[in-house]
Formats: sequence, C-alpha cells, structure tokens
Amino acid sequence: MTDQIKPYAALPLQMHCRAVNRIRIVHEARELMATAILRCGELISGSKAFAQTFSGDTVRLVVLPEYFMTGFPMGESTSEWQEKACISLNGPEYEGLAKVAQDQGVYLSGNAYELDEHFPELYFQTSFIISDTGDVVLRYRRLISMFAATPHDVLSQYLEMYGSDSLFPVADTPFGRLACVASEEILYPEITRALALRGAEVICHSSSEVSGPRLTPKNIAKQARAYENMLYVVSANSAGISGTPVPEASTNGHSQVVNYKGHVLAEARPGESMNGYAEIDIAALRRTRARPAMTNLLARQRLELFAATYTGDPVYPADTLLEEGQVKAPSRDHFMTTQREVIIKLKARGLI
Repeated sequence: MTDQIKPYAALPLQMHCRAVNRIRIVHEARELMATAILRCGELISGSKAFAQTFSGDTVRLVVLPEYFMTGFPMGESTSEWQEKACISLNGPEYEGLAKVAQDQGVYLSGNAYELDEHFPELYFQTSFIISDTGDVVLRYRRLISMFAATPHDVLSQYLEMYGSDSLFPVADTPFGRLACVASEEILYPEITRALALRGAEVICHSSSEVSGPRLTPKNIAKQARAYENMLYVVSANSAGISGTPVPEASTNGHSQVVNYKGHVLAEARPGESMNGYAEIDIAALRRTRARPAMTNLLARQRLELFAATYTGDPVYPADTLLEEGQVKAPSRDHFMTTQREVIIKLKARGLI
C-alpha cells in the first residue's frame, strides 16, 4: 500500500440492459450476454477517450450497472435461471469481462448471477472486481436480498466453506482499497460500515434503481454512506431495461460519484451516459482519515456500545434454506413467508 496514489477517474458506466427473460432458447440468451460484454468494451473505450480529451482525466476504475448482462428473474424457477442467466466462476462470461479489463487497462466492477459448485441448488448475486491484468481480485456475494438466496440463508455451511472473511472482502489495489455493495444494500448502513472497518476506501455500487426528479432513498443513502464512512461511492445505474413487462425507463439515470465528504461530484441524466465520472483522490482521503477532527467519524466509532444490540435476538434468521443439513432450492414464497414470520416475531417483542 502507498500513500502516493495519483488521482484518477472512476466511471460509473450507465448502459442499457437487454433482459433475457423472454428468451426461451438457452444459447440465444448466452449470445445476448456475450453481446452485452462486447458492448461494455465499446462503451468503456469511447468513454475513456472522451474523458481524456475533454478533461484530461485518466479512467482507471469502471463500475457497471446491476443486471447489465441479463436483467433479473421474473418468475423463472431457480433451475431455469441457473441454466439461462447464471455464470460459472471460470466460464466464458468472466473470460470476456477479463479481456475487456485488460484491453481497456481498467479495474472493472460489475454484478452477475453466479453459480457455486458447493451450493448447486442455488445461485448467488455476486459483485466482482477484475484487475487490469484480467484477474478477479474480489468476489462479494450479496447478503441481503428480497427474492434470491444469499450466503446468510445457508450461513453455517457458507462459513464452513469460505470463512468469515468472505462475507466482507476488501481488495488492496494500486487505486486504493476497493469493495463492493450490491444494489439496495446501500440502504443498510451496517454493510458499508463493515467494509469501511476493514479498510475500504472506494465502494463499487452496481445498481438498477428507480430514478426520478426528486431525491430517491438510494441516492440519499449513497451520500450518507460516503460521509459516515469517509469513503467514495461509485454508483452505476442502468440506462433502462428492455425485454420485460416493466416500462424500460423506470430504472434510468443518477449514476454518480460521491466523495468522502458526501458531495456528489458528478451525476448522469437518463440514457446511456458516461457523465457520472469524476476524480478519485485516495491520497486526500487518507490525509482526511488521519486528521483528528469532529468530522473524522471513523476514528470516533465506539463499537462496544452496539455489540449487545447486534448479538441479541436476531431479526431475520440465518440458515432458512438449510433443512436437516441439506440445502433446498428456494421458491419465491419462501422469502415472503419468512418475512411475515419475522414481522410476527417483531410484533411479539413489541418492536413494531
């Protein structure tokens, strides 16, 4: 690690997503995914050249939107989505993304539905970071999701397989300590705080979120997470999703970079856009973190005060997809039923 990291530009690439939901033939869905990866390379190349010409900025980090390859499941069973839209750890999709990162000389972050040989009954929504040499340097499995399995749903077996460090990974890179938060997880302060306490300086946030002219919950959260943890948030939203019954411009706009003071440095309007890119100054961030001050919120944390709150009765239980030691594939009803049970429990405890 060095404190002499030169400022560089981070690009939350706002690109259109073509969903695979209506495609019934698997190889056609795979072809669409391969096309999306090629499109990433084209857009990054053009964006890098424009940024260099327009403002002299050198793009070193690119964050792709959530769902950029596939869209999201809309009624497909676990096995159907595994076959049509999930990628393997050493599959052609990662090879294609690695080539993009190498060819463009960038660290590339994105989000995909991923298979895991240790949990064949499931898939995980995974955020990744690929280095400019084409190596996957970070793999983060989304921990909180409404209708998809997460490591928390099989927590005891997941920890046995991968260890506790796998839950909140941080990659020490030539461009700072990078970490990922997936989509709506930006609304949960504990996730970003856990990463910050492991040294994270830049959060790569792949999202596909509601946009509009007024402040949205996620945009408020991006600024809050950046300020309270003294880190950058590079948040990429989609430029619409086509191929589903949902109006395609519903998730469109607000890709942005937020600095460690909570200021939005740049933000894109709707449509495919590179205009959310901005400068990341890791050296300035580190100087600020090292300075005693009221605004140094990281150094003022008194974590022991909160330990009992988090180690008491759980809210949403772990291991709900384990049954007598066996992993079971989830149905959509499983998650709704579990949440209803949680609400009943919270009522019984007088919390709601």
